[in-house]
Amino acid sequence: MKIAFVGKGGSGKTTLSSLFIRHLAACRAPLIAVDADINQHLGAALGLDEAETAALPAMGAQLPLIKDYLRGTNPRISSAETMIKTTPPGEGSRLLRVREDNPVYEACARTVQLDDDTEVRLMATGPFTESDLGVACYHSKVGAVELCLNHLVDGPGEYVVVDMTAGSDSFASGMFTRFDMTFLVAEPTRKGVSVYRQYKEYARDFGIALKVVGNKVQGADDLDFLRAEIGEDLLTTVGHSDWVRAMEKGRPPRFELLEETNREALRTLHGSADSSYDRRDWRRYTRQMVHFHLKNAESWGNAKAGADLAAQVDPSFVLDERLLATPQPA
Repeated sequence: MKIAFVGKGGSGKTTLSSLFIRHLAACRAPLIAVDADINQHLGAALGLDEAETAALPAMGAQLPLIKDYLRGTNPRISSAETMIKTTPPGEGSRLLRVREDNPVYEACARTVQLDDDTEVRLMATGPFTESDLGVACYHSKVGAVELCLNHLVDGPGEYVVVDMTAGSDSFASGMFTRFDMTFLVAEPTRKGVSVYRQYKEYARDFGIALKVVGNKVQGADDLDFLRAEIGEDLLTTVGHSDWVRAMEKGRPPRFELLEETNREALRTLHGSADSSYDRRDWRRYTRQMVHFHLKNAESWGNAKAGADLAAQVDPSFVLDERLLATPQPA
């Protein structure tokens, strides 16, 4: 299942995504975590120190390798240089799988040790550098993530958890349609609710499964407020956590010591994500992928590549988990 965490800055989005990642790891679930937030804090939330976080390889810096690998033997793609962030897979493309080793993971992923006996494979877009200031858009950084998600095929009981960039920027590319479940982290405030309404409006036309996690909920009044403003989209809430405070100081206790009420909230997220499996529609998923590719091709991609990128679309290809049983192209 591909799962996104979104929300306004300061809502606790990265903290909640890191807790959910720890929960899945403790359940021994096959898992890949991706930091696609402009602030790049997920590594620290998973226990890395500053030096270790800074040493994470940037996916954006490995884009030529990623393109070359994913292109495979796809005859519709004349060269890796003509691939853009929205290029869809087709016959001959190489696909990424959660339970495998490949050159993309070797270059871009690092294994993060959580507790003594749990770990997670972490990938990160890379920080917004000084050389980017004033001349680059951060969405160019997450292009590598979007391209990988376009070529990723996952089955039941497998998870890809992406900590998305804050605010409505998550909708500045087609990547928001790449997920089976989107968890929006909202505080019990007018701003928190307004972000939810904005996301709800954006997601409506694309069939996005959206559930709200109320964060920093301190009592019955906060809970009543969220219920009144959000209604049935409110999935669960998370309150104060001494465990999280210790984690933010760089001294997290063992994850099994997280408060039971908050562990129950994570189990609710897990169940909700799993329940979305029966609603998976690979044809819609592929159709939306192609839709955003054609929009990007017409808007800027054709001019940049010097080619008609609509020709990259393989009309007979559908990304589907049945391809998990298909050998990769040589």
